[in-house]
Amino acid sequence: MQHAAPLAKLIDALRTLPGVGPKTAQRMAFHLLQGGRGGARTLADALTTGLESIHRCRRCRMLTDTELCSICGSSSRDASLLCVVESPADVVAVEQSGSYRGRYFVLHGHLSPLDGVGPLEIGAREFEAELDSGEVREVILATNPTVEGEATAHFLGERAAERKIQASRIAHGVPIGGELEYVDGGTLAHAFAGRQAV
Repeated sequence: MQHAAPLAKLIDALRTLPGVGPKTAQRMAFHLLQGGRGGARTLADALTTGLESIHRCRRCRMLTDTELCSICGSSSRDASLLCVVESPADVVAVEQSGSYRGRYFVLHGHLSPLDGVGPLEIGAREFEAELDSGEVREVILATNPTVEGEATAHFLGERAAERKIQASRIAHGVPIGGELEYVDGGTLAHAFAGRQAV
């Protein structure tokens, strides 16, 4: 069955969301247009407002509605520590851990030459400018443990080394509460390679 053009357009738009396939997008569209029109208007208003007012922080590139995000604007954060993450969601995850009190740099992706994502697309110039500011003493590379994440960490670590700034990589391995029999081989190999003295 062919949908009306506006409905098809809505379904296609919903499919751009991560993890949303054709059936889920169709179900969402039907829900919004059937009984959820009030919610649909609220969603549309929130999207419009967000698109008009949310932008990247001038310093760390986190999403914010002010020139500097609340983290960069805080005087209680340690400006000598710079944690590099791939996405704003990663900042939220690290903040929820409560274990880090430094500042961030958000890449909005990772190096992926096949997809046309090079150093400029992940903010290499801005990252280097942050390193050249003289405040940063250590860069903590918290990119994902994927091939692209590792390549990105290596690239950024070299930029820090050129400036005699210490670069460290977050540990990867067996999760707390995990059982070895359920951990994949790659994770176990990483855990053994990164073992520490007790």
